[in-house]
Parts: sequence; C-alpha cells; structure tokens
Amino acid sequence: MSINPNAHKGFARAAQLVLAYTMAVVLWGAYVRATGSGAGCGRHWPRCNGQTIPRSPSAETIIEFTHRATSGLALLAVVALLLYGFRSLPKGAPARAGAVASVVLMLTEAAVGAGLVLLELVGANSSGWRAFMMALHLVNTFFLLGALTLTAWWATGAPRIRLRGQGAAAVLMLSAIVLTLIVGVTGAITALGDTLFPKTSVGLNLSPTAHFLERLRVVHPAIAIATGLFVVLSGAAVRRMRPDPSTVRFSRMLAWLFGLQIVAGTVNVVLLVPVWMQIVHLLLADALWIALVLTAASALAERDPHGHVEETAQSRLPEPAVL
Repeated sequence: MSINPNAHKGFARAAQLVLAYTMAVVLWGAYVRATGSGAGCGRHWPRCNGQTIPRSPSAETIIEFTHRATSGLALLAVVALLLYGFRSLPKGAPARAGAVASVVLMLTEAAVGAGLVLLELVGANSSGWRAFMMALHLVNTFFLLGALTLTAWWATGAPRIRLRGQGAAAVLMLSAIVLTLIVGVTGAITALGDTLFPKTSVGLNLSPTAHFLERLRVVHPAIAIATGLFVVLSGAAVRRMRPDPSTVRFSRMLAWLFGLQIVAGTVNVVLLVPVWMQIVHLLLADALWIALVLTAASALAERDPHGHVEETAQSRLPEPAVL
C-alpha cells in the first residue's frame, strides 16, 4: 500500500485540537448571549470599555472580555495551523485549502462579532437587525467548524470531495447541509428570543401583540424535527450507496446525535431553557453538524473508475476525533 503524501498525523492532531478549542470558544459565546453579557464591554471593540484590560469589571464585563480573549487565541491558533500546514504538507494537499478557509472564516467570525458590538446589537436589543446578525453569525460559525473538520479529516490522508458524477448521493448530502443550516438559523433566532423574553411556561405565545421573536419560537422545533428525519434518512440512503467504513460510521453517528438532540431540545423546553441546557443543546448541534460534514466528505470523496474510494494511508492513521 502506498502512503498518501497528503497524510500527516501531527498536523491532523493539531487540527483536531484547534477544532476542539474553537468549539469551546463558540460555546462560551453562547454563554455570553444567554447571560445577556454581550454589552459587558460597552460599544468598544477590540478594547473593552475603552481599556485594554478592564479595571474593576462587572460580572458581565468579565464574561464578555473572556470571550474576546479566547476568540483572539482562536484566531492565533488557526493562523498557526495554516503556517504548520504550509510547512508540513505538499502543494495541492486538500488540508492546506481547509486551513486557508479556516483562517478566512475566523476573520469573518471576528468581523461579525465586532459588528454586533459596534452596532449595539447586544444586551436588550430586540430588533430585526440583531436577529439577522445572529443568523449570519451562526452560518459563519458552522462554516468555520466545517472547514476545521475537513482540514483535520483531509490531513489523515482522506481524499478530497468531488461533486461531479456523484448522482443522488450529492443531492441528498447537499440538501441535508442546506436544511441543517436553516435549522441552525432558526435555532439561533429562537435562542435570542429565549434570552430577551424568558419563558415562564412551556406553552407558546402566539398572540398578535407578542414580539416577533416570541412568535417565531414555534418555527424551530417543527423545522428541526422534519429536517432531522430527512438527514437521518439521507444518511441511511447514502450508507447503502457508499458502504465504505467511514461513511457507514459517520451516517450512523448522525442518527444517534439526532436522537440525543431531540431529547435535549425537549428537556430544554420543559425546563424553560436554562442557560446550562442551552449550552448542551448547542454542543449537540455542533456535533451533529460535524458528523454531517464528515458523512458528506466521506460519501462524496473522489473514487476510482470502479467506484471505490481512492486508497490512502487513512487506515494506518488515528481516526479524527468527532466532538
């Protein structure tokens, strides 16, 4: 068996660590939103209340400043990963492209975060613009996690993605990705509504006089359940079309994570969306997204003329961690 020159165990592990750290930063960002601490540094960015290091900070300032500091470290981490990739991987390696995309998306992630602060779309702001920016933030975050996931996956020697000639498998996977992004957007908007208008009962407020964020709460669970079923069924169909070990493993992981997410979402509503449960719900959403990206990457990998995945060193390397 020939070793794929794109495989690099050290870089793959580094990419997995950066992915894990970035997920932690994302979860802390959700904590910032859930606790209403987004305005903890005032209308200042990147400085906090006009200071490099805030003096006598409030709890909200500490929470927000910590998020900014950890986000800055995440940016440095993806830049370091990019440099590592260009030094250790050959030209044309797909993991290099993943590392470049990760840096670009980390920069746009910072830009969206800065926009939320500078435009004062934080704290008690309940405008449509804030809902739009939260949705944009979620999409960018998912793309960032997806890019880091693919970087780690390709670094194990896995072949690049090819859409041409993939038939129904490509249609199913791309549809699942788009629909999951829509679910994420509705979830981000619903979470914003839960923060600004805390629930006092399990029921929904559909009164015409209720704020639009309260009325939209009914949308997310309905779309999430329908999309989840589609994603699980698509994974099962792709598993039959592409019965290689990686596709089978990741598509089954999708089904398990969907079940856990349904349970978590139900518990979240019953408990009136406590902060800790919102974090768990987001963690499972991120894990589900990563599993979907890996399923698509495996199912749509380049294949030889006989339809087999091109032979790589993947079997000789540790499998990438899936969070």
